[in-house]
Amino acid sequence: MSRARTNSRAPMYSKPLGRAKDTYSHLATRPLHVLVFLLPLMVLYEVGSILYLSDPGQGVMETIAARRILGGFFELFGQASFHLPPIVLAVVLLVWHYLEKDSWKIRPHVLLGMLLESCLWVLPVLVLGHLILLGARPSPAMAAPLAEYTREAKLTLAIGAGIYEELLFRLILITVLHLVLVDMLKLKSMTGFAIAAVVSALSFAMYHDVARRDTVKFIFLAGAGAYFAVLYISRGFGIAVATHALYDIVVLIGMSKDPA
Repeated sequence: MSRARTNSRAPMYSKPLGRAKDTYSHLATRPLHVLVFLLPLMVLYEVGSILYLSDPGQGVMETIAARRILGGFFELFGQASFHLPPIVLAVVLLVWHYLEKDSWKIRPHVLLGMLLESCLWVLPVLVLGHLILLGARPSPAMAAPLAEYTREAKLTLAIGAGIYEELLFRLILITVLHLVLVDMLKLKSMTGFAIAAVVSALSFAMYHDVARRDTVKFIFLAGAGAYFAVLYISRGFGIAVATHALYDIVVLIGMSKDPA
């Protein structure tokens, strides 16, 4: 994240200031470690979609709406387009890594630290959800279909939400908005981040059908979206994805509430 107007690139391309290149805090935000950290989740979602969310005669029956939105961009490629989003994400991270000329050395302690950090960051959003949704009305329209899924299917959906909702609303939306606001409209970098985070949070809330019908859940989802946006800007894409996925895993499997 940049402080100076002369170095106001969007978070996808910036090197966080005040962090030495070999420190955990810096390496956890770099594309190579993000890719290696997220690769197991990407594989689990692809395999889980085939095994637990598919019908042999009709193909994939259920997927994350954000994944469906991204997949629509690749429909020109035919049936193979279903598997293109994770491939494109991996290629983008590798190209980003190459352009930044970072080291190709993988540090296992960084990957472990990213996992532990994600487990810590998920606690505030769980508390937020508990406090805001404590007296909220249940959502039978969402609870009934989810109740029919196996634990494996729910786990697959939770992982997919973490990856593709963060990809759509944080990596793509915040990066594009920051580019327009700062590089084109010449706003200050922090102002660009703040506006992009708010737009991302509101878009994330409106993306959920339940938020359009229930004010309390809209407030929670907007708050969660703002939280994930700040986490993405400050700690990078990998930790934001893992934190989001962990939240949905706890909600879908452990608490049976509406996923974010």
